[in-house]
Amino acid sequence: MTDERRPIRVLVVEDDPVAADAHVMYVGRVPGFVAVGKAHTGAEARRFLDRTAVDLLLLDLHLPDVHGLQLARSLRAAGHHADVIAVTSARDLAVVREGVSLGVVQYVLKPFTFATLRDRLVRYAEFHAAAGEASGQDEVDRALATLRAPTPAALPKGLSGPTLERVTSALRGAQEGLTAAGLAETVGISRITARRYLEHLVEAGRADRSPLYGQVGRPELVYRWVRGR
Repeated sequence: MTDERRPIRVLVVEDDPVAADAHVMYVGRVPGFVAVGKAHTGAEARRFLDRTAVDLLLLDLHLPDVHGLQLARSLRAAGHHADVIAVTSARDLAVVREGVSLGVVQYVLKPFTFATLRDRLVRYAEFHAAAGEASGQDEVDRALATLRAPTPAALPKGLSGPTLERVTSALRGAQEGLTAAGLAETVGISRITARRYLEHLVEAGRADRSPLYGQVGRPELVYRWVRGR
């Protein structure tokens, strides 16, 4: 088990100080991991790695002085072999393919919750702990599946994956946001059901809500997708 071994040492590389502190806190809450430091630029990350041993980078791809993948490439060339979990709001699959060859073992899309990062870290720990010689192809496949194919988080009772995808798509496409009534009409579900899905997205950190004033009676809530930088 990971917590019986030396902790996996993580360097958080994130330009937003508030986000960096949150990521350090998240890492510290996962047994078997320890955040050994944080860096806000690629240059700071290089200097840190030159003096401190690190197993894993939690790496924001959009740094002020260098793209995260360029940083990963330069670190490989300099002999640093830490694995990378990329943190990004970008959804370009070409970037994902490029990252595979540079030691990027997982991607976490912003914004994300502690549960999402914990899942990725736990799966990485299982992969990291694998040692010895595989008995055959099945064992190799299982090791890679642990790393590459995380199980989707269970939805609350009464919510379904296909409907959540439709709700997510509608909300992401609504520049001004949607009320529960507006979402219900767009997706074809009841207003009560729409509110349940919207509240689930808020709890997961993927949407926010605010009162919609300027109308008679109790103000209605409008929900907006939380967009990455």
